[in-house]
Amino acid sequence: MLVPIKAFGAAKRRLEHVLDEADRTKLVRQMAAHVLAAASPLPVCVACDDHDVADFAEEHGALVCWTPGLGLNGAVEAGVASLAERGAAYVTVVHGDLPTASGIGALEHFDGVTIAPDRRRTGTNLLRVPNESGFTMRFGRDSLRAHLAECEQRGLEVWILDRDDLAFDVDEPEDLARLGERNRGTP
Repeated sequence: MLVPIKAFGAAKRRLEHVLDEADRTKLVRQMAAHVLAAASPLPVCVACDDHDVADFAEEHGALVCWTPGLGLNGAVEAGVASLAERGAAYVTVVHGDLPTASGIGALEHFDGVTIAPDRRRTGTNLLRVPNESGFTMRFGRDSLRAHLAECEQRGLEVWILDRDDLAFDVDEPEDLARLGERNRGTP
């Protein structure tokens, strides 16, 4: 499994008017640790270009794929290539901002591409790809649509994995409010 993680201090800037840098850093570290734990029993690799993130990954038993200056898609592609070199036939890419994710390491196998969209059905929170497919990563705005188009172009079958725990990511202040409600046990 591959988890791309941005420098903690630079992550989740859209939350800076509701959380200061220290609280954002704490939140990002907690969510990333949760995602790494949810990957068990899969081995995990963290794609990063920050020494604090690399140390964090190693502290959590993950390999580090050092990807300076590549941006998100370049870092993911480099991480997938690195895992392919280590013998992985499929790589599951999961973002580190999924505070309710569970059972990622026990996902059912599918021979094509598995995509778990965000709850807005515009983003891609989890993407499992066969390494030999030459898949081009298209994370960013409207990534779900872009990844589906990539699958169509390459003739790859797709399984859309609709699960609440994988659909819930924290990007905006209202997501943070929902996380607080979930943690308090309110709907």
